[in-house]
Amino acid sequence: MRFTLTYLKKYGVAIGVSFFFLAVEAISDLLQPTIMAMMIDRGVANRDMDYVLQMGGLMLLITALGAVAATMRNLLSSYVSQNFGALLRSDLFRKIQSLSFANVDKFDRASLVTRLTNDVNQVQVFVNGMMRIFVKAPLLCIGGLIMAAQLNLQLSVVLAVVVPIVGLFIVLNMKIGFPFFGKVQAALDRVNGTMREYLSGVRVVKAFHRYAFESEKFNAANEELQAKTISATRIMSVFGPAIMLVVNLGIVAGLWIGGDGVEEGSIEVGHIIAFTNYMTQILFALMMISMVFNLFVRAKASAQRIGEVFAEENQMTWDDSLQETTAQKGRIDFEEVSFSYEGTGGELVLKKISFTCLPGETVGIIGSTGSGKSSLVGLIPRYYDVTSGTLRVDGVDVRQVDPKKLRKTMAIVPQKTVLFTGTVLENIRWGKEDATPEEVEQAARMAEAHDFVAATENGYEARVGQGGVNFSGGQKQRLSIARALVRKPQILILDDSTSAVDVATEGRIKESLRKYAKGLTCILIAQRITSVMDADKIVVLDKGEVVGIGTHEELLQSCGVYQEIYHSQFGREVS
Repeated sequence: MRFTLTYLKKYGVAIGVSFFFLAVEAISDLLQPTIMAMMIDRGVANRDMDYVLQMGGLMLLITALGAVAATMRNLLSSYVSQNFGALLRSDLFRKIQSLSFANVDKFDRASLVTRLTNDVNQVQVFVNGMMRIFVKAPLLCIGGLIMAAQLNLQLSVVLAVVVPIVGLFIVLNMKIGFPFFGKVQAALDRVNGTMREYLSGVRVVKAFHRYAFESEKFNAANEELQAKTISATRIMSVFGPAIMLVVNLGIVAGLWIGGDGVEEGSIEVGHIIAFTNYMTQILFALMMISMVFNLFVRAKASAQRIGEVFAEENQMTWDDSLQETTAQKGRIDFEEVSFSYEGTGGELVLKKISFTCLPGETVGIIGSTGSGKSSLVGLIPRYYDVTSGTLRVDGVDVRQVDPKKLRKTMAIVPQKTVLFTGTVLENIRWGKEDATPEEVEQAARMAEAHDFVAATENGYEARVGQGGVNFSGGQKQRLSIARALVRKPQILILDDSTSAVDVATEGRIKESLRKYAKGLTCILIAQRITSVMDADKIVVLDKGEVVGIGTHEELLQSCGVYQEIYHSQFGREVS
């Protein structure tokens, strides 16, 4: 939980003032039993009403002071904990954004959501509890022990037995409870993951009528969370009553010893009442300490998970002093490039890929499903680094270039279309924030999106539902293409981005791209031959290897894999 201390240092003054008010509140609570003992032994015993009223007024004044201090402490603790939580959540989100795809792949997506929400909330609750009761409880406990011992040494022997036993319970509470709450958070991850998977595939679930299967899967995850939570709560629930039992037995022992002392005349009645109050305060303080440690156990498990994300170092490095080259802008060179994903045992998905894309050239990449097309183009914007070989953009090894600078020169339309909640205009401007309405419309026209956007009630101000749910697959693809085109990049990558578009519309988009792409390096990934057959160069992939490079006519003569794809599609599409 080291990062927690780092964040709390930013609120050092507020925390210090809060602790001051806590101390005032604790001292106010500690003074009252002693004043009450004095009131009984001197005022009531001697029937001195003036002394009783005097002590009663003093108790009211101290109580009022404690109430003001408690109010200020609550205000400060709420301020610090809420700001702490907001800052931690914001920094954690920025950390996740800064990580490479290889780093993020180490975490389940649902787990990252849980860490951003539930785990941060657990740590925030602990900070709030620490500021409200963590300092007050030890002050009450230690102060109660001192005041009780000072009041009557004979009665304080009871405390010498009770406090060590309670301390042992608290230590066991922490040691046993921590592993259980780590399992609870992991189970919560699985519930979030199951729900996330269902919501992302809800159309498929409904189409195949798999309600029962999804319900069973969710119930299994939910019941696991329930079982883990019950186990953790059951373990932790033992300690609270055990602590209360020990302290109450101490109170009984104190009353028994005190009764004998009153008979012998060695103990005054007021001392017994004050001692009982101090024992009650100590019980309250120990229960609060136990509760804080319960919060600590949960927060520690959550902080450990948050710390795992903060500890993750971006594997990508680059040379900030790198100067711009005079090489051709938009040139891409693959030189014996091989690549494998982490956690796959080093199995290569790309093997010794070598080819060049020149500025102004349209390069098609085709191959069967799983041939490595998307993995190949994912290396160009440096989503991942090559395992071996060299990939150069503008003549520079991409491993030397800051990914942010590299991606500013590119526009990518991913295989899975992603639209964001907002307006059509805002979605297209994702490609260029300061794009004028004219530039947005021009990009939409080239992507064959203008007509259906203009036909909507609000045109470019029409709202886009979550994930673009109110647009068809083809419309979402065309909006994604418009978002890329408005950027006017040096390199344009279209990853199977017209798969949901009819052939006639695809032809018009390609014609617009030919006019738009002069001097632009354009890479087209496709499953359909019609999408790439008029490209300047076609790269054929099979099982992660380049098996052919050339024009459509050349590959029909020389590449067996390309011939197979062509013959399998000819009757359905080309004709």
